[in-house]
Amino acid sequence: MKPFLSVVIPAFNESSRIVTTLEEVTGYLGSQSYASEVLVVDDGSSDDTVSLVEAFRSSHPSVKLLRVAHGGKGWAVKNGMLSAEGEYRFLCDADLSMPIDQVDRFLPPMLEGFEIAIGSREAAGSRRFDEPPMRHFQGRVFNFAVQALAIRSFSDTQCGFKCFRGDVAAELFALQRLNGFGFDVEVLFMARRRGLKVVEVPIDWYYKPESKVRPLRDSVGMLKDVAAVRLNQWMGRYAIPR
Repeated sequence: MKPFLSVVIPAFNESSRIVTTLEEVTGYLGSQSYASEVLVVDDGSSDDTVSLVEAFRSSHPSVKLLRVAHGGKGWAVKNGMLSAEGEYRFLCDADLSMPIDQVDRFLPPMLEGFEIAIGSREAAGSRRFDEPPMRHFQGRVFNFAVQALAIRSFSDTQCGFKCFRGDVAAELFALQRLNGFGFDVEVLFMARRRGLKVVEVPIDWYYKPESKVRPLRDSVGMLKDVAAVRLNQWMGRYAIPR
């Protein structure tokens, strides 16, 4: 049976928390009426992430593991979204900084009539917990740059929780070119160019100090990615192949 929901979890050296995350995700999904799968995409980890996922999935058949050569978060997400089989495909950060029970906010029947639903830490009704003020400030500066250079109207493009209708995910991620943290902007840029309905969903978000994001270094890289999105568009790289 084709799953209603695929949860795609990109993972790079997540041995300290991947089992806890999988326990919470599978525990919640197992209590739902719909069929689901959990796809962990290992981005060339050098720690015990793979062995831990393998051990966990031996007793949890809904969990799958996809191993790819290390290429960055965007690379892992792309491979996961194209390998997933769900009618809806939900991107879920390995740190599970959003409680998994809030996934219902992204899905019918709670949310209807959308192609993409993106978690937002800035939309009305959202809440942030324990985030250092400087981290928040840096995020807002990056969002300002995104709105000025690439796409307007989204208050939070970088939240790691997003839901795509399956057919939309297959189309957009096949065209994705950015492998780093800037992939979110690229995918949303393509969605806007296609006139897809993108909805921001307010969430509760808990800052996790073990985050893989390096605020200063990665912000520079993401700004380069934003510029690359405009260049790729100008060169016609986001056109759907005939």
